[in-house]
Amino acid sequence: WLKAGLEWPQLGRSSHIVSSSENLSLDASCFSSPPVNFLQELPSYRSIARRRTTVHSRDKQSGTLLKSTDSYSSQLEDRIAENLSSQSLRNYALNISEKRRLRDIQETQMKYLSEWDQWKRYSSKSWKRFLEKAREMTTHLELWREDIRSIEGKFGTGIQSYFSFLRFLVLLNLVIFLIIFMLVLLPILLTKYKITNSSFVLIPFKDTDIQCTVYPVSSSGLIYFYSYIIDLLSGTGFLEETSLFYGHYTIDGVKFQNFTYDLPLAYLISTIAYLALSLLWIVKRSVEGFKINLIRSEEHFQSYCNKIFAGWDFCITNRSMADLKHSSLRYELRADLEEERIRQKIAERTSEETIRIYSLRLFLNCIVLAVLGACFYAIYVATVFSQEHMKKEIDKMVFGENLLILYLPSIVITLANFITPMIFAKIIRYEDYSPGFEIRLTILRCVFMRLATICVLVFTLGSKITSCDDDTCDLCGYNQKLYPCWETQVGQEMYKLMIFDFIIILAVTLFVDFPRKLLVTYCSSWKLIQCWGQQEFAIPDNVLGIVYGQTICWIGAFFSPLLPAIATLKFIIIFYVKEWSLLYTCRPSPRPFRASNSNFFFLLVLLIGLCLAIIPLTISISRIPSSKACGPFTNFNTTWEVIPKTVSTFPSSLQSFIHGVTSEAFAVPFFMIICLIMFYFIALAGAHKRVVIQLREQLSLESRDKRYLIQKLTEAQRDTRN
Repeated sequence: WLKAGLEWPQLGRSSHIVSSSENLSLDASCFSSPPVNFLQELPSYRSIARRRTTVHSRDKQSGTLLKSTDSYSSQLEDRIAENLSSQSLRNYALNISEKRRLRDIQETQMKYLSEWDQWKRYSSKSWKRFLEKAREMTTHLELWREDIRSIEGKFGTGIQSYFSFLRFLVLLNLVIFLIIFMLVLLPILLTKYKITNSSFVLIPFKDTDIQCTVYPVSSSGLIYFYSYIIDLLSGTGFLEETSLFYGHYTIDGVKFQNFTYDLPLAYLISTIAYLALSLLWIVKRSVEGFKINLIRSEEHFQSYCNKIFAGWDFCITNRSMADLKHSSLRYELRADLEEERIRQKIAERTSEETIRIYSLRLFLNCIVLAVLGACFYAIYVATVFSQEHMKKEIDKMVFGENLLILYLPSIVITLANFITPMIFAKIIRYEDYSPGFEIRLTILRCVFMRLATICVLVFTLGSKITSCDDDTCDLCGYNQKLYPCWETQVGQEMYKLMIFDFIIILAVTLFVDFPRKLLVTYCSSWKLIQCWGQQEFAIPDNVLGIVYGQTICWIGAFFSPLLPAIATLKFIIIFYVKEWSLLYTCRPSPRPFRASNSNFFFLLVLLIGLCLAIIPLTISISRIPSSKACGPFTNFNTTWEVIPKTVSTFPSSLQSFIHGVTSEAFAVPFFMIICLIMFYFIALAGAHKRVVIQLREQLSLESRDKRYLIQKLTEAQRDTRN
């Protein structure tokens, strides 16, 4: 019995006692019942006996039958031996002696193989070894690898995830710029500088009223000294005539020796390509986090145990950061206990209290909607006022007035994004939610506020573009008097938003965080400074800021093709500014966002921003008439018409195939197949979740069996001494 009790912790599964009970020899004098009856008293045996029929049928379908440790080990060894040619021993959780024994088995098997099989196995190993070495080499080529590892070592994985997310946006914008450059800019540059034997194909003249083709250029008279600063900050003047904006691309194509490059088609395809690439890349990166969040469903007791015994971040090496991690774990435990208290409070809530709290939440949500409506209306009024007054001559207003009118929508949007989060944080305290739900709801409200302001600005511009006081809209299809090249002016608004957002980030870091750090360091005895405290590096707020900038880039890339290059440079500078701010002026927040260890939430917010960016772009491309005075789509009513025109040049068989794929007869079955595939993966995820629950139950039963056996062992030792 003592031998069996000591060998029990080495067993891998609790069911081993049941399956190998006849192999155990127990001293019957220690117990009044036979050994088999004693083993049947184990909690695991009783649980399995109660659910034998249901568990057996379910495990038979899912392929997760409970096996004894001996059979499991032998089958594991056989499976490893069979897969030695395709899998490395590093992938198996075995000790060194077992790996050596399996390597000897592999070498023995090699002797009995043919020369062809031996060559295939050796070549497969060599190829895998080469791929591993290449993968290791590529890790050293990662952007900011050492900086991010240093941040992770000093501040933990939470803040490291923000900088990794920022690096992802830098790479994403760089790829977007390369797509636009290769499809749009490169053919023009090759022809312009006579690098290739090609020539420009001018846009053919079409019967269009001369009034619609008027595009006034900037005057070349006396220019004030500050005009270049205004042009640089607003995208007007000399920048308006460069390749930065849509209006610069006024050719129909580039004629090479063997073919003619269709620039309007390439311009539209580049937009579709970078949106599709962004969607696929974000979904690919978020799938891993989604799997973890879908399968992970811990009990509250397991959550407490994981935080206490496995919650430490061993990447932290700094003493102050270690103290901060301790406080973070304490906060999470307090938050869990608070959530448990609120769940009990909800369960004990009477009907009168339920009606009262829901009425209060309804009233507070009406206040939230009123705040959002007020912000949206302020953005609408500021945009209309700015658009109506920005056509004045520069010499009729002073420098500050002109710049204020140009940046009025951007200023109002920035103020709204700064004020509304504080209002939401005050309101949610009275809604009686759990701490975790408070954080998620506040962040979602801020996300909606930040991203919806951009959409309000774009739709306000769209309403001004398509509305006229006279019959000019019937003639040109848009307000040609105020917007002779409306795509360029929308691109200028996106350019101003990005520049102003960048200026605000730099200004806050240099003129708020740094002086605040000096005051906290050298004037810490003052009561006001103690209450103010040092600036915190809040991960959710910083993530929402860069998602806001990325959404501007997605919308503006169609109207300003070089905007992704500006966004890439902007995010690179922000990386170093935020790193410097973190190291020297800020401290990590003592209440970090719980999902900061995973990028899933960041990517989810980014995906929301992408969806909101696609909506105004789709309307602009398919519904609003294209400008007749600038751009590559002057001969098309809308930008999308270039696709049907291109399809009409294809052979008849290919046209029939394309029309069939885009018809309802193909769309409905395709949608049904996609739904079936989605339901299949949902069912598969549910099966994986049930397997995880089953394995957790096995671990729980093992702990109960061990406690039971230790108790019996203690009783046997006491009886022996007596």
